[in-house]
This record gives sequence, structure tokens and C-alpha cells, in this order.
Amino acid sequence: MNKTEERKNDHLEICLKENVQARQVSSGFEELHLVHKALPEIDRKKIDLSTTVFNHKFSVPIIVESMTGGTLKAARINAAIAEAVEELRLGMGVGSQRAALEDPQAEKTFSIVREKAPNAFITANLGAPQLVAGYGVKEARKAVEMLDADALTIHLNPLQEAVQPEGETSYEDVLRAIEKIVKDLDVPVIVKETGCGIAAGEAKQLESVGVAAIDIAGAGGTSWAAVEYYRARSQMEEARRILGEVFWDWGIPTVASLVEATQRVRVPVIASGGVRSGIDVAKALVLGASLVGMAYPFLDPAVHGVEEVKKKLQLVIEELRNTMFLVGADSVQELQKLPVVVTGKMADWLMMRGFDPKAYARRGL
Repeated sequence: MNKTEERKNDHLEICLKENVQARQVSSGFEELHLVHKALPEIDRKKIDLSTTVFNHKFSVPIIVESMTGGTLKAARINAAIAEAVEELRLGMGVGSQRAALEDPQAEKTFSIVREKAPNAFITANLGAPQLVAGYGVKEARKAVEMLDADALTIHLNPLQEAVQPEGETSYEDVLRAIEKIVKDLDVPVIVKETGCGIAAGEAKQLESVGVAAIDIAGAGGTSWAAVEYYRARSQMEEARRILGEVFWDWGIPTVASLVEATQRVRVPVIASGGVRSGIDVAKALVLGASLVGMAYPFLDPAVHGVEEVKKKLQLVIEELRNTMFLVGADSVQELQKLPVVVTGKMADWLMMRGFDPKAYARRGL
């Protein structure tokens, strides 16, 4: 096992065994309030949850976000998730494929995803720091071919790299590196954060270089600074441990980031970061998300196999269906037109940043 694979294994074990969730920052979904409709005037059984993004039809606008790869345990997790999303006709991302590009023996931990999900929407994954350090179109194509992927996700993780003992913190000319991949790759390129969110300005920059979608991955869910805190603690890296502790809750809350992105770009925006229920999914869609991503809620179920993943996914889907019934939306398109009241810190954030939360509340009046 090389150093990259060891690190991925550490990440996986820490996420399964330790509390790596945000502590003092919230995703903000609790400050979004959907308007209940006592006269929904729709049949719950006839609600259409499907949507089409990237010319791919999703039975529900849910994607299981990038989690892992590169180790035997990761292979089992990826296989369980892939089989579940195939059956339920959803989408899935894999973790960084750097391990497989460095060690061909690790490829199977990723390629198993397409074997188990021949028809699902699958995204490959490379890190932005690796693009800056020399990865280019050749590596991007190999990552895509490894999965026969429908898209490539480039992940941004400056906080994690800054806290990680072996972190790669050169982000100089990263936008130009992303632009080159976008121009030369023949599948859509999605750019995602990893738990710190994307602000309006960066969203606009990414759109300007041609990315196909933006996955905001805001703060309020899993903290990668927390993950690196535990790694540093086990390795007796005191300075890094303190950095992880101090930056545990760093980032733009998911709801704030989602509004900033959807109000500034026209490309699809994927909402992720602390999404924990079907109600959260509905709220994200009301705010303009095209797809909603979840990761942590499916990690432990995936360890226990495909049936547990399916059970958890089906519960989230039923929560979404129930929410849509209670607000009178018989389709995702209708849901996205409905009012939502933004209160508390989220309303304060948006007003201070020049966005009008009242506009969401007054829809349909």
C-alpha cells in the first residue's frame, strides 16, 4: 500500500469511527421553512420525482457524493453504493482516483463501480492540486476511462490540504488548469468543493471557463479539517492537530453557498454539504439546485452492504415525496417555483452579501 492509499484508508477509518461532523457551523437547512399547503390538490402517488441533468434522466435528483476508493474496504463500499444507485436510477461519484493513477492495482476499487452500475450516472474524480502539480488531460482521460464515467469531477480542497501533514497547498493558476481540462476533455467537467462551500465570485469564475456544473459542498456536514485533526493527533503532529481544531468549522454554510451560486450562474448547481434528509433535499431544490448530493449518511450503510444503502436511499426518497406532497408540488419543476422562508443567520448572511431572502418567501403571492 503506497502513501496515497494509506492516507485514503486513514480517512475512511476516521470517518467511520470518529465524530467528524461540523460542531459550531450549520448547513443552514434548519433556517429554511417551506410553506405548508393544507390544500395540496395533488395525488401523492402521482408525484414525479424525476429530472434530467447532463442529458441523463435521474429517477430522483439525488447523487451519492464522492467518498472513497483505492483500498479493499473502499472497493466494497463503492460496489454497494453502485449497485444501489443502479437499481434506484440515481447518480454516484467516486473518491479521488489519484491512488489508482499511481498504482494500477488500485484501479479495480474504482472500476467496480461501472461493473455494478452499467446505466447509472457516474463521475470520475481528480484533485485540483494534482492538476497544478502536473496532471493534465492524459490523467483526466484515464480517470474517466477507468470508470467509463459520464463526467469528471475536479475537487477543490484547499482547507484539507492546508491542515494535512503531507498537504499540497499550491493552488497557483488552478483556474487555468481547470480550463484546460474543460476544453480538452470530451465529457462534462464538474467542479466541487469538499465541505467549505463556493462563493458567488468563484462560481462565476468557474462558469466563465466552461465547467458544466458546480457542486458547492458547503460547510455544515463532514469537516475534512476534523478528519485531518484526528490523523495529526494519531501521528503526534501537534501543530497540525491544532490547525485541524481551529479550522474545524471553517467555510460557507451550504444554504448560503447555494444561493450565492444559483443567483450568479446559469450552469447546473449541485447542493451538498450537511444534507441529511429528504426535507433538506426538497429545500435545496426550492433554492434552485439541479441535483442534491449526500455522502456521509450512506457511508456506514455501505459498510454493511447494498441492502442497507438501498434502505437508506429509499427512506430519503420517501421523505422527499412526502415533503413535495405537503407543499403541493407534483414534480421537481413545480417544487422549484414554490416559496421558502429564510430566517436567522442565513437571512442575515444573504442580506449582507447583497441577496434578497424576501424574494424566495413571496413566490406565488
